[in-house]
Amino acid sequence: MFKKLSAAVLLSCICTFVYAQDIDLNQMLEEEQKKEEKDKIRYTEATFKSTRIINGHSVEVTQKGIMDFRIAHRFGTINGGLYDLFGLDNASMRMSFDFGLTPRLMAGVGRSTYQKQYDAFLKYKILRQSSGKRNMPVSLAVMSSAMVQTMKWTDTSRPNYFSSRMYYAHQVIVARKFSENTSIQLMPTLVHYNLVKLAGDPNDVIAIGIGGRQKISPRVSINAEYYYQVPGYKMPNTANSFSVGVDIETGGHVFQLHFTNSRGMTERTFISETAGKWSNGDILFGFNISRVFTLKKNRKK
Repeated sequence: MFKKLSAAVLLSCICTFVYAQDIDLNQMLEEEQKKEEKDKIRYTEATFKSTRIINGHSVEVTQKGIMDFRIAHRFGTINGGLYDLFGLDNASMRMSFDFGLTPRLMAGVGRSTYQKQYDAFLKYKILRQSSGKRNMPVSLAVMSSAMVQTMKWTDTSRPNYFSSRMYYAHQVIVARKFSENTSIQLMPTLVHYNLVKLAGDPNDVIAIGIGGRQKISPRVSINAEYYYQVPGYKMPNTANSFSVGVDIETGGHVFQLHFTNSRGMTERTFISETAGKWSNGDILFGFNISRVFTLKKNRKK
């Protein structure tokens, strides 16, 4: 009887020891996993689905080795009525090619039928929103563009210089993805004119932009952007640009359908030269189509 009791006690002690060791091992594994997760850098992806919100740039850059072919259309104002088929009889277009040069740097060139304008830009993403080992609350990018208007000179009797056709824009883009569905960004912008129409017009226009994205399904989102021209650095007789639209993702395509009061599609034309007002019905329907092509596959080491 004593032998049986001793064996039972010994077995109980062994089981207790093994159970305690198992608990300690599980705790150690959990703590190790938590440490590994904490030591990881988790970067935020897809703050915006496209490199453009509507007219203006988003914080996103085209991936390295990718070419993004984009076509943007703006029709006439809907207050033209049925005679102009609510603006569909009139259209302007911008066609562009954007290239991902590095994981953080992209470049693009484009041509607009509106004022026969050519443009080129560079955009570099400085910071990426992240959590974990490196906690970065926002993404940050900078963009610079140059634009040249090629319409015939209105006054050929005076000296006209090529530099007078040039315009420049510089922009800082600060964005945060607050949740899987909601993203917001701010865009302080400077637009420079080499030559202005009147002596009293500013050569430098300063604007503060704000844009946002709200997903309503895995492939559909509502986007909006607004550019406020700072008083004292505002082009006379112009309105602030406001646009709202829908993004639809279908594989390699992104369709953007929107309404805006801006006819132009470059920083100079939509930030500082928007003439129409929403309150007057000066609203244009438009769309952007984006199709990406792989030019060079990234090799995995």
